[in-house]
Amino acid sequence: MSRSEPFAPWQCPLCGARLSGDSVLKCEKSHCFDRAKEGYWHLLPVQSMRTKAPGDSKEMVAARRAFLNAGYYGIFGKALGELCAEYGQPAAPDAPLHLLDAGCGEGWYDRCITQKFAETGRPLQLAGFDIAKPAVRLAAKALPTAQYAVASSFGQPVRTGWADLLLNCFSPFAQEEFLRVLRPGGRMIYVVPGAEHLYQMKAVLYEKPYKNPVQEIAYEGFKAIGEREVSGRITVPHEQLEALFAMTPYYWKTPRGGAERLAALPELETEISFRFLVFEKL
Repeated sequence: MSRSEPFAPWQCPLCGARLSGDSVLKCEKSHCFDRAKEGYWHLLPVQSMRTKAPGDSKEMVAARRAFLNAGYYGIFGKALGELCAEYGQPAAPDAPLHLLDAGCGEGWYDRCITQKFAETGRPLQLAGFDIAKPAVRLAAKALPTAQYAVASSFGQPVRTGWADLLLNCFSPFAQEEFLRVLRPGGRMIYVVPGAEHLYQMKAVLYEKPYKNPVQEIAYEGFKAIGEREVSGRITVPHEQLEALFAMTPYYWKTPRGGAERLAALPELETEISFRFLVFEKL
C-alpha cells in the first residue's frame, strides 16, 4: 500500500462485492452504477428507500450550506481538522489516510479537513455518504478530490476494513457498520452537542429549556482514547435563524408557537458547544 494506490472505497450495495471503475462503478457480478454529472454515485438501493426523496430537502440543504459557509461554526471546523490530523493514522507509513465521513451532509466538514491536510502536506483519500441526494450533490461539486455516494449509514456501500478513520457528526450511530468498515486499530471521531449547545435558542423555543446530557457511553468493539470540547458564542441575524433551526432536531419537534417566536427575533446570540469523542476499534 502506497501513495499511488487506487482510490476505491466502495462495495456493491446489491451483492457486497468490490466496486471498481471511474465514471462507471462495476462489480464482479456486473452490477453497474453510473456517476452523476456532479461527480457522485447513487448507491442506495430502491428497496432501502422508505420515501422517494429520503433525508433533507433541497431547500434545507441550501440553507445549511449558506449558514456553514458564513463561518458561524468556524471553531468546529478548525477543531475537526486538527483532530483528524492528530488521530488519523494510515495503514502504512507511505499510504494516504482513508477517511470515511458517515453522514457527510453537504460536505462543509470535509472541506475543513481537506484544507488541514493540504496545509500539512499529508496524503488523504476522503469518501463520504449521506442519505440526502441534494446534500451529496453539493458535496461532490464542492470537493471533486473526494468520492461521494448517496447511501444509508445502516447499509454502507463501503468495503470492509477500508477506513483508517471514520467521522460521524451528529448522524445516526450505526455501530455494526462502523465496526465493519473500519480496519483493525482504526479510529472513529464521534461528534455530539455539548451541554450548552444552542441553549439560548432552546430558551426561545421551549417554556422549559434543557441542557444536553453529557454521557460517557461505552460502545462494544471500541475503546475510548480521547475527548475534546470546544465552545463559543455566535450572533445569528434574522435571515440565518431559519437555517440554523433547520440544522437541529428541534426543527421536527418544536411546537408552532416556539418556532414563531424564533422567527420573530431580529437576531439571536447563543452558545455553541461541540464534544469530540475519539474511539479506537479493538
